[in-house]
Amino acid sequence: MKFVDEATISVAGGKGGDGCLSFRREKFVPRGGPDGGDGGDGGSVYLVGDEGLNTLSDFRYTRRFQAPSGQAGSGGRRAGPKGDDLEVRVPVGTLVFDADTGEAIGDVVADGQRLLVARGGFHGLGNTRFKSSVNQAPRRTSAGTSGDSRRLRLELKLLADVGLVGKPNAGKSTFLSTVSAARPKVADYPFTTLVPSLGVVTLAQQRSLVMADIPGLIEGAAEGAGLGIRFLRHLARNRLLLHLVALDADTTPQRLASEVREIEQELTAFDSDLAELPRWLVFSKADLWPEDEGMELARRCVVELGWNQRWWVVSSVSGQGCRVLCEAALEFLETMDESVGPAEADAWRP
Repeated sequence: MKFVDEATISVAGGKGGDGCLSFRREKFVPRGGPDGGDGGDGGSVYLVGDEGLNTLSDFRYTRRFQAPSGQAGSGGRRAGPKGDDLEVRVPVGTLVFDADTGEAIGDVVADGQRLLVARGGFHGLGNTRFKSSVNQAPRRTSAGTSGDSRRLRLELKLLADVGLVGKPNAGKSTFLSTVSAARPKVADYPFTTLVPSLGVVTLAQQRSLVMADIPGLIEGAAEGAGLGIRFLRHLARNRLLLHLVALDADTTPQRLASEVREIEQELTAFDSDLAELPRWLVFSKADLWPEDEGMELARRCVVELGWNQRWWVVSSVSGQGCRVLCEAALEFLETMDESVGPAEADAWRP
């Protein structure tokens, strides 16, 4: 399925049912009076989070969503049935904006969360409602009102605890497939990953974290080069970034440092807050070097950068360092949650 992380749709609430004009007509009841019932309210449109979805591609073909209208009232003071609400399933992590005004309407961040985007119309009143001491036989009713109608722009930002960032072919997809059950496409050419992939990394004692493989970044990504800003936005949802740098056979500490700075510049150019997220260096493909040489190459790169955060050397082929890294990441996230308290721990998603 083609990955789509933006979509524009139209939504409309159902019209309220009209009120009924009716008078009671029964044998032996000469002065029956008005008995017209109210109409039913129109149905509303809700967006509902569905953790089983990870794309907005369904909206490429279906772009208009209309909730059912309420039915008119009837005699005997019977109210018309209300129109059913319409629920539109969207991926968890969907931001919702008014397409015409740019106003932020809401953010769907949990499975099953319902976000009202178009309220149904109000029901019309039957003539019973207008009976009074001076008007015993009202012939007045009111029509149901129209429901809300608007155009929405949906923008998907994947929700993950840890985001993998780096240049194309840095080993991000292979790392994700090693530590989780995710199976992103893996090959030895740039831009193997064309869509973000999510994987759940399960550790001991029912502890787990969600990891996202973001397509590789190149110079100018913040301005749209390569796969561009379409995927940079997904990093904003992460709490920790793992910056993968490949220990290729012909590389040098200076080249590695240059690659790291290039990605740093793209993160800063896209969003200064993104550049401030905790970020660990992960030197991948350590299996291409004898153990001591790969570690020394990584150490010299760290010195060249003046790096003051944590760094790791891993091999997705042999598994070297992968589990230890994931354990450390989970411990870091749990410590972060404890430091901000339970209430704020769930507030990291913008």
